[in-house]
Parts: sequence; C-alpha cells; structure tokens
Amino acid sequence: MSQLLSRRRFIASTSALCVTSVLIPGMSIAQGTYASETSDLVHFPSQDPDLVKEMVGVAHGNATRVRELLEDSPALAKATYDWGYGDWETALGAASHVGHREIASLLMTNGARPDIFTFAMFGQLDVVKAYIVANPGIQRTHGPHGLTLLHHARKGGEHARAVVEYLEQLGDADIGYTSLPLTEEEKRMYTGEYTFGKESTSALKIAIDKSGSLSIMRQPDGVSRLLYHQGNHEFHPAGSPAVRIRFQVGGSQAQSLTIFDGQPTLTAQRVRG
Repeated sequence: MSQLLSRRRFIASTSALCVTSVLIPGMSIAQGTYASETSDLVHFPSQDPDLVKEMVGVAHGNATRVRELLEDSPALAKATYDWGYGDWETALGAASHVGHREIASLLMTNGARPDIFTFAMFGQLDVVKAYIVANPGIQRTHGPHGLTLLHHARKGGEHARAVVEYLEQLGDADIGYTSLPLTEEEKRMYTGEYTFGKESTSALKIAIDKSGSLSIMRQPDGVSRLLYHQGNHEFHPAGSPAVRIRFQVGGSQAQSLTIFDGQPTLTAQRVRG
C-alpha cells in the first residue's frame, strides 16, 4: 500500500510540474505559449472589436478585404457592429443594403445568417412572401441605419424586380423615418460642442452635414450619425428611433443635451458653438 501511495504522489507531483512548465511565459504550447500574456488577446475569447468593425465596414463593398479577413478568421462572417446608439449592423446586412451579391454570398458560405433584407436583395420572392405571411407588418421593419425593406429590394437590381413589385403593391414597405423641417437658423441653435466629462473624448459635436441635416458625433473621431427631428427640441439618431436626444434651450441657443435610451444616459453641457 505504501508503495502505491508513493507512486500516486510521484505521478501527481510530476503532473503538476508539467503543468507549471507549460504555463511559463514565453514558452510555446507545442512547447506551450502562455497566451494570456500576449497583447493581441486582450478581448479573448471575444473577437477583436477593431476587426469586427473593419469587417462590417468593408462588407459594404471591398470583396478582396472581406476574403482576407475570412481567411484569417472565418467566424468574422457573423460580425455585428454598433455604429452608435444601438444602430447594429451585420457584415451581411451591410452587403445586403448596398446590393453587393458577391460579398453577401461569400459571407453566407462562411456561416453568416441571412434575414428578410438579404432575401429581398437577392430577389427571393417566395421567401419574402413567406416572411410577411407569417409575420404581418414585418415589411415595415427598418434595417440598419433605418433603411427600408423596399430599399434593399431595389438594391438587388434586375434580380429583385419581382420583389420590388410585390413590396410596392403592399404600400408600406418603404416608410422611412419622420423628420420635421428646421430652418437654417433653428439648426444653428443646436450646433456646437457639448461635454460630459473631463477627458478629451467626453465630448459630442452637433454639426450640419453636407446634406444639410443635423448630425451628432463623439469627439474626436467617432462615427457621425444623422439626427431626425421629432419636435420640441427632440431628435433621434439614425438606426435608433427609440433613442431620444433632447436639447435644453435658453435664449437663442441650446445650453445642454440629454440622451435617453429608455432612461437618461448622460447630459452634456454646451461649451462652444
């Protein structure tokens, strides 16, 4: 019995020694890599958010880069990114709303999950009809950035003509966001920089974009989002109609803004304009 126990102790101690040697930083796991020490695994096991953002971005039209990213990580085919305020977009959603069939097909081959917007772009009338019969009113649902189902079908070109005609007959598959008109003077009432903290990145810029619409962007290098005027100094950002951005106006200028995502998220004070 004592010999058996001694043997067990020996096996346990040598096993522990082997595990310890594998965990020594700098060793390879075929000699044992201590992966948790490498800087490129900060987000592990989640995928790198910068790569996720890039995949969704290039899925709008850069098929070459999409292939490169998929070669490195096929799971990026399912990449989903929030462009701001809950405007979530998948890589496949990006390819679908610009009508890029090649990229959409490539993503689905690698596991991306299609939805009614993708089927509309591909011109798959039977599938689109089945969605709408099973879920009456789903044709009014907006895709990424608030783009309509009919917009996606139109991007399908000749392949999707039958879907376009069907959705046009429904009469409510192309209802965009409501945005009440503003004069140039009223727009300037809101423009400027608003801060909500001491850091340089704790700032929001309200500007008038090239189309003449108001937009909001987190400083210094965030993504600009269009604003849709709902009245009473209240707006919602593109892709997120449930979010509200409410300005507090004093005199001829807004003094602050508060963002509501159900509950108040933050209040920012105007510092320049």
